[in-house]
Amino acid sequence: MAAKDSISKTITVTVLLCVVCSVVVSAAAVLLKPQQISNKELDRKSNILAAGGISEPGKSVDELFARITTKIVDLETGKFTDEVNAETYDAAKAAKDPALSIKLDRSADIASIKRQARYMPVYLVQDGDQIKRIILPVHGYGLWSTLYGFLALEGDLNTVVGLGFYSHAETPGLGGEVDNPAWKALWPGKQVYAEDSMKPMLHLIKGNVDPSSPDAVHQVDGLSGATLTSNGVSNLVKFWLGENGYAPFLANLRAGGV
Repeated sequence: MAAKDSISKTITVTVLLCVVCSVVVSAAAVLLKPQQISNKELDRKSNILAAGGISEPGKSVDELFARITTKIVDLETGKFTDEVNAETYDAAKAAKDPALSIKLDRSADIASIKRQARYMPVYLVQDGDQIKRIILPVHGYGLWSTLYGFLALEGDLNTVVGLGFYSHAETPGLGGEVDNPAWKALWPGKQVYAEDSMKPMLHLIKGNVDPSSPDAVHQVDGLSGATLTSNGVSNLVKFWLGENGYAPFLANLRAGGV
């Protein structure tokens, strides 16, 4: 009888412990959710600022981000739109919603993203009505994962300010070198487009760029030992800065037609 009581008590204690642990975990998840959302938003702002080369000692992320204006672009028209709320819109979620996205043809889907959101946020640094810098969300598939990041351009809408990825699962030491500050430092000053053209020319090459080459302004050193990740970065730049991405919007912006 004592043995049966012992087994019963063990089962009872185990069940009660599981219930208590479940309650504690659930309560922690609920209580910490606002902080998690806040941290995620802070990280998003930090990555946008980093890509745009915006920093100032003593200033918080929120203080610096206050200098940025967030707007939504309709990629079909290449113009600003109020169809969605710029403060709450999530392009990653929209890309999974058939009502807010389009399925890309294989021939057009060079970045291997499958579905593209109809609307994309853009981040403007302005001086009055003049755009000083613009920061564009970009993403595309590398070797093992989709790389999500931001590409920033100067007010000429052509010269790169910076490129940074905030999410990917590429191989550390190989494709993961997209996070290497030395590699990211190769991007500022590069030109996306050739003169009088909206066809993206910027891409990664195998090996190192020859500074004396007339094409050097459109080239970035490839990632050593990571050909597929390098190709993926080239393809996502080509896609998002091309005719199916931001090129129509940037052309309208240059012409003052947005």
